[in-house]
Amino acid sequence: MSTLNLQLTHALLARAVDKVHQQFGKPVCISVCDRHGFLVGFFRMDDAPVRSIQLAHQKAYTSTRMGVTTEEFLARLRREEIPISYFCDPSLTALPGGAVLSDTQGDVIGAIGVSGLTPAEDQAVADELARFGTPCRLQCDAP
Repeated sequence: MSTLNLQLTHALLARAVDKVHQQFGKPVCISVCDRHGFLVGFFRMDDAPVRSIQLAHQKAYTSTRMGVTTEEFLARLRREEIPISYFCDPSLTALPGGAVLSDTQGDVIGAIGVSGLTPAEDQAVADELARFGTPCRLQCDAP
């Protein structure tokens, strides 16, 4: 299994800032965590909402713990009519904006969380970043 390294983390964060700045022109917070949900990298753009700091991390954390995007997790909660408290983990969130990062074998190596835009925009950015990580996966174990 590959692991998420600093080089890929930095590339994801830089790509996120560029994309958000060019496409939306609004500040966000971006969090990248490893496959266990622990923080690996974080950017807070100038003037990003303070509430987005924690939300970005919770979105990334939720994606790693549940193995799906936070948008998919929200759909599951609604479909199965279960409260998020069912999972006994106060760090989980069902707000869209989290996406799984996986290696070439499809194993979860981490996740990215975006917060500060609308939920749909947060999710779109996170999804694009997860796809961007795909060509970098072979570099995950590089020093």
